[in-house]
Amino acid sequence: MNKYGQAAILAVELIQSKLVDTPEAAWEKATIEIFGAGTSGQGKGCPRSTFLALCETGSVKGIAPGVYTNSKKNKGYAFRALELLEDELSLLNDSRVLWKKVLNGNEKKHNSQMDVVLALWNEGFIVN
Repeated sequence: MNKYGQAAILAVELIQSKLVDTPEAAWEKATIEIFGAGTSGQGKGCPRSTFLALCETGSVKGIAPGVYTNSKKNKGYAFRALELLEDELSLLNDSRVLWKKVLNGNEKKHNSQMDVVLALWNEGFIVN
Protein backbone atom coordinates (compact mmCIF):
# COMPACT_ATOMS: atom_id res chain seq x y z
CA MET A 1 0.00 0.00 0.00
CA ASN A 2 1.39 3.39 -0.93
CA LYS A 3 1.39 6.50 1.23
CA TYR A 4 -1.91 7.82 -0.13
CA GLY A 5 -3.59 4.58 0.85
CA GLN A 6 -2.03 4.94 4.30
CA ALA A 7 -3.29 8.53 4.48
CA ALA A 8 -6.84 7.45 3.61
CA ILE A 9 -6.85 4.81 6.33
CA LEU A 10 -5.35 7.18 8.89
CA ALA A 11 -7.91 9.86 7.96
CA VAL A 12 -10.80 7.45 8.60
CA GLU A 13 -9.27 6.40 11.90
CA LEU A 14 -8.89 10.05 12.94
CA ILE A 15 -12.58 10.69 12.30
CA GLN A 16 -13.73 7.47 13.93
CA SER A 17 -11.68 8.26 17.04
CA LYS A 18 -13.17 11.79 17.05
CA LEU A 19 -9.75 13.47 16.87
CA VAL A 20 -11.07 15.54 13.96
CA ASP A 21 -14.59 16.47 12.91
CA THR A 22 -14.54 16.50 9.11
CA PRO A 23 -13.10 14.43 6.27
CA GLU A 24 -11.24 17.51 5.03
CA ALA A 25 -9.55 18.01 8.41
CA ALA A 26 -8.81 14.30 8.66
CA TRP A 27 -7.14 14.21 5.25
CA GLU A 28 -5.12 17.32 6.09
CA LYS A 29 -3.90 15.91 9.39
CA ALA A 30 -3.16 12.47 7.94
CA THR A 31 -1.18 13.80 4.98
CA ILE A 32 0.80 16.19 7.17
CA GLU A 33 1.74 13.26 9.38
CA ILE A 34 2.71 11.03 6.46
CA PHE A 35 4.27 13.53 4.02
CA GLY A 36 5.05 16.64 6.09
CA ALA A 37 3.32 20.00 6.05
CA GLY A 38 3.48 21.92 2.79
CA THR A 39 5.14 19.16 0.78
CA SER A 40 4.01 18.29 -2.72
CA GLY A 41 2.87 14.89 -1.47
CA GLN A 42 0.76 16.50 1.21
CA GLY A 43 -0.87 18.87 -1.27
CA LYS A 44 -1.62 16.39 -4.08
CA GLY A 45 -5.22 16.88 -5.17
CA CYS A 46 -6.33 13.68 -6.90
CA PRO A 47 -6.02 11.30 -3.94
CA ARG A 48 -7.58 13.94 -1.68
CA SER A 49 -10.52 14.44 -4.04
CA THR A 50 -11.02 10.69 -4.31
CA PHE A 51 -11.10 10.28 -0.54
CA LEU A 52 -13.50 13.20 -0.10
CA ALA A 53 -15.75 11.96 -2.93
CA LEU A 54 -16.12 8.57 -1.25
CA CYS A 55 -16.88 10.27 2.06
CA GLU A 56 -19.38 12.61 0.44
CA THR A 57 -21.88 9.87 -0.41
CA GLY A 58 -21.52 7.90 2.79
CA SER A 59 -19.40 5.20 1.15
CA VAL A 60 -16.83 5.29 3.96
CA LYS A 61 -17.74 3.58 7.22
CA GLY A 62 -18.19 6.00 10.10
CA ILE A 63 -18.26 9.17 8.01
CA ALA A 64 -21.52 11.03 7.53
CA PRO A 65 -22.48 12.02 4.00
CA GLY A 66 -22.02 15.69 3.18
CA VAL A 67 -20.54 18.09 0.68
CA TYR A 68 -16.78 17.65 0.77
CA THR A 69 -15.43 18.12 -2.77
CA ASN A 70 -16.20 19.80 -6.07
CA SER A 71 -14.25 17.23 -8.07
CA LYS A 72 -16.38 15.55 -10.69
CA LYS A 73 -13.71 13.51 -12.47
CA ASN A 74 -12.16 11.93 -9.39
CA LYS A 75 -15.61 11.27 -7.95
CA GLY A 76 -16.52 9.46 -11.15
CA TYR A 77 -13.31 7.44 -11.10
CA ALA A 78 -13.87 6.44 -7.47
CA PHE A 79 -17.40 5.22 -8.01
CA ARG A 80 -16.55 3.40 -11.22
CA ALA A 81 -13.77 1.63 -9.31
CA LEU A 82 -16.24 0.55 -6.60
CA GLU A 83 -18.60 -0.84 -9.25
CA LEU A 84 -15.77 -2.79 -10.85
CA LEU A 85 -14.55 -4.16 -7.51
CA GLU A 86 -17.99 -5.41 -6.61
CA ASP A 87 -17.98 -7.54 -9.77
CA GLU A 88 -14.30 -8.45 -10.02
CA LEU A 89 -12.45 -8.90 -6.73
CA SER A 90 -9.30 -9.93 -8.57
CA LEU A 91 -8.78 -6.20 -9.20
CA LEU A 92 -8.04 -5.71 -5.50
CA ASN A 93 -4.41 -6.63 -6.10
CA ASP A 94 -3.44 -4.17 -8.82
CA SER A 95 -4.24 -0.46 -8.84
CA ARG A 96 -2.91 -0.06 -12.41
CA VAL A 97 -5.20 -2.71 -13.88
CA LEU A 98 -8.13 -1.25 -11.95
CA TRP A 99 -7.25 2.22 -13.28
CA LYS A 100 -7.18 0.96 -16.88
CA LYS A 101 -10.61 -0.60 -16.44
CA VAL A 102 -11.96 2.58 -14.83
CA LEU A 103 -10.78 4.58 -17.85
CA ASN A 104 -12.35 2.07 -20.25
CA GLY A 105 -9.79 2.48 -23.01
CA ASN A 106 -8.94 6.14 -22.44
CA GLU A 107 -5.37 7.10 -21.65
CA LYS A 108 -4.68 9.11 -18.52
CA LYS A 109 -1.89 8.99 -15.97
CA HIS A 110 -2.71 7.24 -12.72
CA ASN A 111 -2.46 9.73 -9.88
CA SER A 112 -3.02 7.55 -6.79
CA GLN A 113 -6.82 7.66 -6.95
CA MET A 114 -7.04 3.86 -7.03
CA ASP A 115 -4.57 3.54 -4.16
CA VAL A 116 -7.08 5.39 -1.98
CA VAL A 117 -10.01 3.27 -3.15
CA LEU A 118 -8.14 -0.01 -2.72
CA ALA A 119 -6.76 0.86 0.71
CA LEU A 120 -10.20 1.75 2.03
CA TRP A 121 -11.77 -1.35 0.46
CA ASN A 122 -9.08 -3.71 1.75
CA GLU A 123 -9.26 -2.21 5.24
CA GLY A 124 -13.03 -2.80 5.33
CA PHE A 125 -13.90 0.90 5.37
CA ILE A 126 -16.07 0.89 2.24
CA VAL A 127 -19.80 0.58 2.84
CA ASN A 128 -21.49 -1.30 -0.01
